[in-house]
Amino acid sequence: MNQENGVPVDRAPGAGEPLAVVAAAIVQQGRLLVVSKQAAPEVFYLPGGKPDAGEEPLRALHRELDEELGVEPREPRLLARIESVAALEGVPMHLTLFEARIDRLPRPAAELADMKWVSGHETDVRLAPAVTDHVLPMLRQRGSMAR
Repeated sequence: MNQENGVPVDRAPGAGEPLAVVAAAIVQQGRLLVVSKQAAPEVFYLPGGKPDAGEEPLRALHRELDEELGVEPREPRLLARIESVAALEGVPMHLTLFEARIDRLPRPAAELADMKWVSGHETDVRLAPAVTDHVLPMLRQRGSMAR
């Protein structure tokens, strides 16, 4: 894994202008919070979304978590910048990943269909490629989740 300005950058092969996305890795009791969208309820992603034009990643994270789950991130910390493929759009994606706690119990709203707390070992939950290929291994390596 490469680093830029001291932040890990995990790249997947691909070409083209990537889709910019911000997301939060929220882990409680060894489980990662994932959400599915109404447009593709069978695929689970990290909570977050696309920044508005000119919006800073951290501000976008606050807005998206409020809109999607009715929560505020607590002590968000930049964890990594990941380049992968967006599961829904099938295009290259630049994910700015924050690690955060949340201020209350999340409740799915907006375009969300469902949410789950996962260990990453479930066989009946389809996780987005960025989650399985990059986020879960990173969290396990850091000791945030069980291997």
